[in-house]
Amino acid sequence: MRIRADYPALSPPPAKEIARWVRAAVVEMSHRARTPHLGSALSCVDIVVAAYWNFLRVDPKNPADPERDRFIFSKGHAITALYAALAYRGFFPTELLETFNKSGSRLAEQPSPSCVPGLELATGSLGHGLPAGVGMAFAGRIQHRSYRVFTLMSDGECNEGSVWEAAMLASAHGLERLVAIVDYNKWQATGRSNAVMALESLREKWQAFGWSTAEVDGHDLEALAQALGKVPNGSGKPMAVIAHTVKGKGVSFMEDDNNWHYRIPTAEEFHAAQREIGGS
Repeated sequence: MRIRADYPALSPPPAKEIARWVRAAVVEMSHRARTPHLGSALSCVDIVVAAYWNFLRVDPKNPADPERDRFIFSKGHAITALYAALAYRGFFPTELLETFNKSGSRLAEQPSPSCVPGLELATGSLGHGLPAGVGMAFAGRIQHRSYRVFTLMSDGECNEGSVWEAAMLASAHGLERLVAIVDYNKWQATGRSNAVMALESLREKWQAFGWSTAEVDGHDLEALAQALGKVPNGSGKPMAVIAHTVKGKGVSFMEDDNNWHYRIPTAEEFHAAQREIGGS
C-alpha cells in the first residue's frame, strides 16, 4: 500500500512534498477503487494543498469550531483530492483512504454530509457549492463571526445559471469574506470548456458581476497563498480567483488529456504514474 500513514508523526514537510503525497494517494485511490475523474482531481491538488497548509484557518483537533474558515469542494466528482488532503492534514487517519468507495465506507465516490471531519458539504451536482457558500457567508455576517468561505469550482461548473445567480447576490450584498476559486483546467466532460460554452474571459465575467478578481497559476503554491491569504482584501467585494491548471497535472501521460476524465488506470499505468510522482 503506497498511501502514506506516517505524516502525523513527522515534523511538517513543505507543501510541495504534501502535494506529491496527495497526488500519489489520488492515483492509488482511483486505481484500487476503479473510479474515474482522476484528471479532474489531479488538476486541483495544488489548490487544495495551498488552502489547507497556507491560508485556511482550520484546526483538525476542533473541526466544528464555529469560527473556522469554510472550504466548500463544489466539484465533488474530484473528491479524492480533498479526502487525501484532509487525511494528511490530520482530520482523520490516512488508513481510511484505503476504504475509498468500498461498501459501507465513510469515503463515498461523491461526498455525503459530514462523512468525515472537515468536510463541510455534500457536493457533486454542479452549481450548488457557490450558492451554499453565499448562505454561509450571510450566516457569518448575521452572527458577527470572522470566518471566511472559500468555494472551489470547476470551470465547466461555470456553465450553470445557479453560479451566476449566486454571484449577483454576493456582489449586491458585498460579501467580502466569500471567495470563488475556479479550477480552470480548460476541459469538461465532453470537450474543451470554451468550445462547450463561451467562458472567456472568465476574469472579465466575474468583474462584470461585481467581484474583485485575480488570475494565478493554479500549480504555484506561493502564488495561490498570496492571492487567497488576504481575504477580505479591502475592496468590499467578494473575490473570484481564476486558477489556471492542467488536467491530470503531475503525470505526463495524463496531462491535458481529457480521456482521463473517465479512464481508470491499469496496473501498468498506475505504477508508471507512481514512479513519476515519486509515490512508489
